[in-house]
Amino acid sequence: MTTWPGAVRRVAPHSPVLLALTVAVATWASATGGLGARSPLPPVVIVLIALATGASVLSARRWVLPAAAAACWLVLVAWAPVVLASWRAGTGLRGRQLAAYLIGTFPVMLAGMAVGNALGGQRRLLVVGPGNAMMSYAWLVIAPALVGLWIGARRDALTALRDRAERLEREREAHAERVRAQERARIAREMHDVVAHRVSLMVVHAGALEVTTADPATAEAAAVIRSTGRAALTDLREVLGVLRQEPPLPAAGWDGIDELISESRAAGLRVDRVDDGTPGPVPDAVARTAYRVVQEGLTNARKHAPGAAVGVRVRHLPDGIEVAVRNDRSDGASPVLPGAGLGLVGLRERVELTGGRLAAGPTPDGGFLLRALVPVGEAT
Repeated sequence: MTTWPGAVRRVAPHSPVLLALTVAVATWASATGGLGARSPLPPVVIVLIALATGASVLSARRWVLPAAAAACWLVLVAWAPVVLASWRAGTGLRGRQLAAYLIGTFPVMLAGMAVGNALGGQRRLLVVGPGNAMMSYAWLVIAPALVGLWIGARRDALTALRDRAERLEREREAHAERVRAQERARIAREMHDVVAHRVSLMVVHAGALEVTTADPATAEAAAVIRSTGRAALTDLREVLGVLRQEPPLPAAGWDGIDELISESRAAGLRVDRVDDGTPGPVPDAVARTAYRVVQEGLTNARKHAPGAAVGVRVRHLPDGIEVAVRNDRSDGASPVLPGAGLGLVGLRERVELTGGRLAAGPTPDGGFLLRALVPVGEAT
């Protein structure tokens, strides 16, 4: 069943044409005696006047409809265009313009009395006499204008309320954005003051140890710590830039996977890389996601399976990239580092944002497999 609001919405675009047809039909009915005094004019002339009056409703000029209404009142005593013109005056005019319309309409009513007295018949009974003239002026001019004033005032009030609500909504959103920006800035300051400071000290001490130590193995380990600390500072700077809404640093992508593997090998991890398929153009978002998958897999292997062999496999598929990082069971030669358990959660969100899938879990031989399938789509 069609609901009333739905029917109104469908009819609303055609309302001007429907209103024009209604005025034309009412003018014709008034002049032929159905809704007013019968006119002695030929029916063809009445039809032409009715059609011209209906067309005046569609005119974009304000004066066309009042002029047509005045002519119809003097010639046919047609009330429909007068009512519509008065209603439009009430809704659209204010102050002096509305007063000018109301004052200018009264002489037209007096002229209608003179025409009615000259023609006689039904027309003389309708419009001749002060009482009839005042009643016609009150019902055909004053009353529609008052209704138009009420509708216009209500429309203006609703518009003002809507504008106020939209302004308050914009102010609320702006305030919430300012609060979020302040909170992000506070978090960025805390991270910079605490984490960045400590990582910087670690890099400085590692550099000093690399220079002063006489043991080659210790110097190599210190160099790895120093380079890893600098990479951590770069990543931290990117995160702080996001929190501060600064332009982000270029994220490591496809070419950075080899650097990750080299760093892991320098840290003592046994890493092998295997590439399958024919490489093609890869969007930056996909390359960054693949880089993060490899980074998370190697980090987990260093934390939870130190000393185990790690395999990195990259498969170039027709519609995507499959990245898998698999490590064997830990040999227990090195202590297992603690982890917060949030890396895989964030990585899964990153992969799913690109439309991909992430799977992570232990293997039957006691190892661990991290595998992501990221669709390529259109290369950009």
